[in-house]
Amino acid sequence: MRIPLFRVDAFTKRPFAGNPAAVCPLNGWLDDQMLRKVAAENNLSATAFFVPQTDLFELRWFTPQCEIRLCGHATLAAAYVVLNILQPRGEVVRFDTRFSGMLTVRKDGEFLSMDFPAMFPKICTSTPPELLGALGPGPIPSAVLEANDTYITVYETENAIRNICPDFARMENLHPFAVGLTAPGDESDFVSRYFAPSYGVREDPVTGSVHCALTPYWIHRLDKTHLHARQVSERGGDLWCEMAGDRVVLKGNAVLALEGSLLL
Repeated sequence: MRIPLFRVDAFTKRPFAGNPAAVCPLNGWLDDQMLRKVAAENNLSATAFFVPQTDLFELRWFTPQCEIRLCGHATLAAAYVVLNILQPRGEVVRFDTRFSGMLTVRKDGEFLSMDFPAMFPKICTSTPPELLGALGPGPIPSAVLEANDTYITVYETENAIRNICPDFARMENLHPFAVGLTAPGDESDFVSRYFAPSYGVREDPVTGSVHCALTPYWIHRLDKTHLHARQVSERGGDLWCEMAGDRVVLKGNAVLALEGSLLL
């Protein structure tokens, strides 16, 4: 069997930056074991698989180790493939997902604009000692938030989170929690980093899903309606964020890096 395979760099305007995602359009679902094998073969933080229905696509995402409940950069990559390659005259694509409901992505000027569920982080009243140990030596966060199985540690300077070197072995012990870091940005409204080693992703280059929680936090804190966010990983990437009721709108660019096929 031969299936199409695309690699798209998400949340960037230039190749070799942003977060690379694999995208595999399918005519029908493969069994879950095969989907996991394909994602492991791609060896990226996420592979998106989608199957066409009457007026939408069913969408699922896998890391090299497991299926995930919500993925921003692989959704952006899948939408790029649909709206620029498979259906280039289209303006909107809808994805039906198993765990996060309906996600809509539309062309919006130079951007692709994604409509995602908002996640409102809560103050973590009991910070696990293992979390602080996993973050390694350095400044103590000014707050620890919790949202969607993610601990979000808040710092007061961009430089503080750029210099953190996590202990990934200790961070794996936090499973099922991943770890996000955030701080005010020097040249953006806020910055972040994101780690999920127990899911096979040590540091994710740009994480759309965590911005479903970071957006409401920073909009409230900064008292602004539109935010420019930057994830300060080695590859780096940019998002433009706003609220729409109980939804988050995340905008970004994407670049096609590879097109081919996978033989099963």
